[in-house]
Amino acid sequence: METALIATLPRQSGLMREMQIIANNIANADTTGFRREGLVFSEHVRATGAGPSVSLAHANARHLDLTQGGLTQTGAPFDLAIEGEGFFLIATPQGDRLTRAGQFQPGPAGDLLTPDGYPLLDEGGAPVAVPPGARAVLIGQDGTLTADGQPVARIGLWRPTDPGDLRHEAGTRLAAAGGVEPVEDGRIRQGALESSNVDPVQEIARMIEVQRAYEMGQSLMDREDARLRGLIETLGR
Repeated sequence: METALIATLPRQSGLMREMQIIANNIANADTTGFRREGLVFSEHVRATGAGPSVSLAHANARHLDLTQGGLTQTGAPFDLAIEGEGFFLIATPQGDRLTRAGQFQPGPAGDLLTPDGYPLLDEGGAPVAVPPGARAVLIGQDGTLTADGQPVARIGLWRPTDPGDLRHEAGTRLAAAGGVEPVEDGRIRQGALESSNVDPVQEIARMIEVQRAYEMGQSLMDREDARLRGLIETLGR
């Protein structure tokens, strides 16, 4: 009976984590550039030597869904969307971070900044700046930024060296522990934004499945607890 409780506890903990991840996905269904997350479970089977084997399920890692989100035309000159592979690279106090959220605005010095004030970086890792007073700003599919007909920068597209290293840090910012490398075949569309790749209907359906699985596990634990209490009471008489 104790074996059943021990086997169920890590599974329940993993299902609770998955519920939290699904809830976060649903909350960010309308967040520009958000990438859906999932949880990867692994199973460990061990022979007991005196009966059936014991199976333990562990939630080992988060999985980031890199599926392309839908593109929405905005017409704003500093709204940028990525078609295909790649991420924008931005500088933060914690280090360079990746994002698919392409909402930028020129700061006081001309640097293109995220809504949080973090500068967008070019293909060489330097901040992208728009010359003060520039009237016509165009950004090509290859990231080349032209101000009044003169090329002034090229926005870089990047990817993690190891896709398994990608971790949500905050909002739409992603950390790549193993470093980043340039992307050659990505395309940038000016005047557009990429939507979240979360499908709320699928997430709600998954939440119901996980909730039912959690309730079944909790019911098993309650029954086993009641059996253990009954056994202790019987032996104690």
